Amino acid sequence: MTGEKREWKGVTGGSTFGQKAMKILFSVVHVRVGYFILIFVIPFYMLFAHAGYLAIYRYFRRQHGYSVVKSFCKTYRNHYLFGQMILDRFAVYAGQKNFKVDNPDNDLFLKMVYAEHGCIIAGSHVGNPELCGYLLSQQTKRINSMIFGGEAKEVQRNRSKVLDDNNVRLIPVSEDMSHIFLINEALTNGEMISMPCDRAFGSGKTVACDFLNGKADFPVGAFVLALQYDVPVIAMFVLKITASLYRIHVVSVPVPQEGNKREKINEMTRSFAKILEDIVRRYPEQWFNFYNFWKK
Repeated sequence: MTGEKREWKGVTGGSTFGQKAMKILFSVVHVRVGYFILIFVIPFYMLFAHAGYLAIYRYFRRQHGYSVVKSFCKTYRNHYLFGQMILDRFAVYAGQKNFKVDNPDNDLFLKMVYAEHGCIIAGSHVGNPELCGYLLSQQTKRINSMIFGGEAKEVQRNRSKVLDDNNVRLIPVSEDMSHIFLINEALTNGEMISMPCDRAFGSGKTVACDFLNGKADFPVGAFVLALQYDVPVIAMFVLKITASLYRIHVVSVPVPQEGNKREKINEMTRSFAKILEDIVRRYPEQWFNFYNFWKK
């Protein structure tokens, strides 16, 4: 893409007061009331969050090759779905139990849950992965979810309250690198680590991959850990199908049998990028990287 590549901050928008107000609101009204309000709010959001709007418009126009009109309509739909998914989170915080889960690949996930070894769950900013931790409850193996350390306290508090009951521990990524010790502890104990694999967070350790008719940098961290601790990697995606239904896709990331460590890491990174590309082609409106993702 043309223009300066922008770093997406990855923080839930709104003040602490606004976030608390949404939780209170959804304790008395159905989340679909919020969906209706979004119809009128999204155009103003697109207007004032112009950089994010342009990045998504270019994504539809250039990576998918849509027409100008279709790209604009898809951009609106993308923002609308993103707003819905944020509201879904606050609805869960408020105790609403409106959502169902369709998990056609549950056997693969359960295989990882009951295995003695640990596992890495490669996530991405596609769909609503946070809902997976809220809706899937299992007490067999703890899932340690790496999150952006600068998230608002109100959001972190709500997340922890719901996730603690589902055997999920949050590991904020911190500047002092203390999260590295928690990752080591978790994998040594045979637990799962969930981490985003489509954003580098400023790290230079990336691999340029062919992705949706362009080149994009993907971080290698998850795959370095996988080889270091000899654990498998599964890619997990949580997609919104209807107002109340989410579908979870789980795909195993293959480990190359030949090559040195660096070559294996690079190949696993490219394999993840290909898996992600297949999902994005099936659900193009649920791509939520609101910055210039592709290399020039």
